[in-house]
Amino acid sequence: MPGLGVKEMATKDFIFHLGDVVRMRKPHPCGSSTWEVLRVGADFRIKCQGCGRVVMLPRPQFAKGVREIVSTSAGGDSRAEPGDRGPA
Repeated sequence: MPGLGVKEMATKDFIFHLGDVVRMRKPHPCGSSTWEVLRVGADFRIKCQGCGRVVMLPRPQFAKGVREIVSTSAGGDSRAEPGDRGPA
């Protein structure tokens, strides 16, 4: 089936950690397309590397928009403390 390959490519899975820097498909209005992951879960909180704007996205929307993981944090989510929800 020709459509099967497209569906597989669109649903590729990444494993995200706090501190990862990802490149999104669409650039932010400031011109940057790289974002730092601040919160992982049902929703993702990400911070623009260009202007510092913080946005929350539902997991499906975030996963669909990620093009690649630019850099990953070495310790995974080692900076998170129990109950830490990230910056407000």
